[in-house]
Amino acid sequence: MENPSSVALNLNGYTDLPDGKIASVVTYLHMRRPPDLPRPEAPPGLTLERIRSDAARYRALFRRIGEPWLWFSRAAMPEEELEAILADPRVEVDVLRDGDADIGLLELDFRHDSEAELAFLGLVPETIGRGAGRFLIQEAVRRAFGKPVERLFVHTCSLDHPDALAFYRRAGFVPYKRAIEVADDPRLTGRLPPQAGAHVPVLGKL
Repeated sequence: MENPSSVALNLNGYTDLPDGKIASVVTYLHMRRPPDLPRPEAPPGLTLERIRSDAARYRALFRRIGEPWLWFSRAAMPEEELEAILADPRVEVDVLRDGDADIGLLELDFRHDSEAELAFLGLVPETIGRGAGRFLIQEAVRRAFGKPVERLFVHTCSLDHPDALAFYRRAGFVPYKRAIEVADDPRLTGRLPPQAGAHVPVLGKL
C-alpha cells in the first residue's frame, strides 16, 4: 500500500489525496514600505485592547473567527506553547472589541530579524462589512513600520474568506510566493467541530 505521506505532486495536472486530507493553495505577500495613508481610525464604538497570557480568551476568539475557514493551528496548539507566544514581548496581540464583546483579532510577530509578520488578522463573521477589517489592516501596517523593520509579510490560503487575497492586495501587499499545503482534516482529528468549514466537504468518517 502506498504511504499517503509520500504521494508525489503532479505539477502539470491533478494529484489525488487520500481521504482525511485537505489541501489549499497558499499565497505569500509582503510590503517593504507603507502606503501613504492617514492614521487609521476605528469605526464608531470599536476599540483595540492588548492581551497577554490569556490563552483561553485568545483561543475562544480564534475559533469564532477561524472555524468557518478551517483555521486550526492555534486551536490545536499546546497550552504552554500558546502561552509562551502570548507572553513574548516581541509578539503584539490586540483584540478588537465592540463594547464588551471580542469581535476581531490582530496579531503582529516581531520575532524575525528586521521583519514583521502579520500572523493573524480576522473578524467574527457577523462583523465583516463594517469597515473593521480595513481599520485593522491599516493599523497593522502603521504599527509594523513604526518599528525598525524592512519588510512586513503575511500569507493567506484558498480555504480562507474569498476576498482575503484581494483584501491584502488592496492594502498594498504584493504576492511573491505560492505553495500547496496538505494537512489532516481538523474535523476528523477532533481539532474542530464537524460543522466547521462548511465550504469544504469532509472526505472520511467523522
